[in-house]
Amino acid sequence: MNVLAIDQGTSSTKALVVSGQHGVLAEAEVPVHPHATPDGGVEQDPEELWASILEAARRALAQAGQDLQAVGFANQGETVLAWEPGTGAPLSTAVSWQDGRAAVVCERLAPHAEELRAITGLPLDPYFSAPKIAWLRERGVEGGVVTTTDAWLLHRMTGRAVTDAATASRTLLLDLDRVAWSERACALFGVDPAALPEIVPCAGPVGATTAFGDRPLQVAGLAVDQQAALFAQACLATGEAKCTYGTGAFLLASVGERAVRSRSGLVGCVAWRLDGRTTYCLDGQVFTVGSALSWLRRVGLIEGPEDLDRLGGAVPSAEGAAFVPGLAGLGAPFWRPQARGAFTGLSLGTERTHLVRAFLEGVAASVAWLARAVGEDLGSPLARLRVDGGLTRSRVLLQLQADLLQVPVEVYPSPHATALGVAALTRLGMGWARDPGDATGGWEPAAIFDPRVPATQADERLAAWRAVVEATMDLPA
Repeated sequence: MNVLAIDQGTSSTKALVVSGQHGVLAEAEVPVHPHATPDGGVEQDPEELWASILEAARRALAQAGQDLQAVGFANQGETVLAWEPGTGAPLSTAVSWQDGRAAVVCERLAPHAEELRAITGLPLDPYFSAPKIAWLRERGVEGGVVTTTDAWLLHRMTGRAVTDAATASRTLLLDLDRVAWSERACALFGVDPAALPEIVPCAGPVGATTAFGDRPLQVAGLAVDQQAALFAQACLATGEAKCTYGTGAFLLASVGERAVRSRSGLVGCVAWRLDGRTTYCLDGQVFTVGSALSWLRRVGLIEGPEDLDRLGGAVPSAEGAAFVPGLAGLGAPFWRPQARGAFTGLSLGTERTHLVRAFLEGVAASVAWLARAVGEDLGSPLARLRVDGGLTRSRVLLQLQADLLQVPVEVYPSPHATALGVAALTRLGMGWARDPGDATGGWEPAAIFDPRVPATQADERLAAWRAVVEATMDLPA
């Protein structure tokens, strides 16, 4: 049975044709183009997102040359837009998860921050959907509905505006324990719960689509991108964790069937909901990793990703230079949406190689602090970290990551964990797999990186980097 697995992401849309017996039969990727504005906004063209799905699917299907039986769809999460339910026409641009302009909404609702965290598991931050929904309305966008992009895209595919439980848990509007829209949270943001999409499980048919051919196909697997990658890597037991190094870096750890409110600055949310049972996870994020890499290229520090190891691996350390990846604010565990990125510790002896090394060390340190926060919340440290995404091609980064984590880092053998995760959910939703373990199947790491430095050295390096973050994160813009 063949699945068309679509991963609609921030910088591109990927489409894979995946066979349960033979793996990936075909793949295609179409870029999309987020636009940064001078006031901290990041916007996308909704019609470009839809066109990229159709084009990526067309290319993958032409390459595969085989019939499909179902479709799975992963979305980029907290990005929102206004649209007209009757026609499906967009009424606004898509306001990206990276957009920080809804900070004004969060400032106004600051007295309710702890109440919202108790209801939803999320901190009050413009990263999440509800502040952006309120901000769009306050900017004069009238009529229609405002939802995450998945509901709009699924309406285009199937005629139904639905969202999966994992995506809904990223909005600041979901009662995390009941997995239902919270009337109280909605009231605080001025959102009508009746205007929000229906919440559906992550596996199971939600509607038929003819967007990819004349024969109707069931859309039967849905998830937000990072939870799909968590599922693909079979992080099914409590304490199993993965980190995806994409536009940002996102560390998620499964925590079982009881929602956890983090005491360490992480996010508590739904990992997936299957057959009426919910699995939860803890989530931490570094907002700019791949996008920071693009910035390094734009300003001339590197010519391409291969320079990360060529330059960053040419020196044993950054010689006191440090990088804070706050180019779109800081997420967990700091939650400083107004923070800026920073290079510090520079001297007349600082070379280009040291700056690239500092970038790699800053990314690895950011993720290591997220992993420590997971350990604090669960009461025991991670035993290993599974990783995927474009930056896992950097051996220097992965060795730094293992050194700072002090646990093995296991590299997922495919660059398409999100699409493969939603393909696995689709197999489960169509009844082609018995359970999550059967759906995800077994896999062996493409590489394993073990720590090469003692724990005392890792502690010292992490403490030094943390001191830099705390010294710079509240500097005026």
